Amino acid sequence: MKNILVPIGSTEHAQSHLQYAVDFAQAFGAKLFVVQIYNVYTKAGTMMNVEKIIEKESLEYLKELVSKVDTKTVDVTIKSIKGNLVDTLELACKAADIDLILVEPRTTSIKESVYLGKTSGKIIKQTDIPALIVPEGYTFKPVTNILMAIKSAVIKKKNVLNPLQAVKSTFNATVNLLLVKTPYHKDGDFDLKEELGAIISNTTTTENATTFQGVLEHFQSHNPDMLCVVRRKRGFFAKKWEKNTILKKDFHSSIPVLVLSGLK
Repeated sequence: MKNILVPIGSTEHAQSHLQYAVDFAQAFGAKLFVVQIYNVYTKAGTMMNVEKIIEKESLEYLKELVSKVDTKTVDVTIKSIKGNLVDTLELACKAADIDLILVEPRTTSIKESVYLGKTSGKIIKQTDIPALIVPEGYTFKPVTNILMAIKSAVIKKKNVLNPLQAVKSTFNATVNLLLVKTPYHKDGDFDLKEELGAIISNTTTTENATTFQGVLEHFQSHNPDMLCVVRRKRGFFAKKWEKNTILKKDFHSSIPVLVLSGLK
């Protein structure tokens, strides 16, 4: 894992989120790209320098934020970019060869009932970039025990497990697999390919209505310090993030959640 991107919002937890990102990046010897994406909606006749003003203020905010954290030996690059959130992020990730996005659950929302706000929800639901959702105010610590929860172990895409493999090898972490049999289960869904089987220490099979319910049922017995889930068209986040937000009553995690690109 060489390049990590952190979209920055304007919440009170932005500083602690950035500090986690720096600490996480240092563990991998990775570069850190700190970005703020903005859009300008102006009426005809509006001063042309509005965009430049916003860009300048955004860069100043990022510089001040970075100055408040201990960057250690991490190479930190800041960028203020104009554009649509999803499209701009995807372009930025492609240009900088980003391996992982670190996401704060609520970059702008202040509602306590919300786990993922609209901005973070869009990043998770509408992009296919591997992401790590870091709880607000969470302090970095080495990962020792990862619980991967999936309802199908079928892998068709190349390199989709790279982020999980990188975390496992960097921290020498244990990866336990939770196979959740849902009403959508098909024959062969639980057949493990060598690529996945090679990084798994223990496998548990459970039957639940959803993958999330399976996680809830087995969370305490596994006691993980990181969850790993997968994007799917009918997967872990499909229904919960149709509106780009997710409420705490539907899903909440007190530990980081690694979201892989779809396996298929």
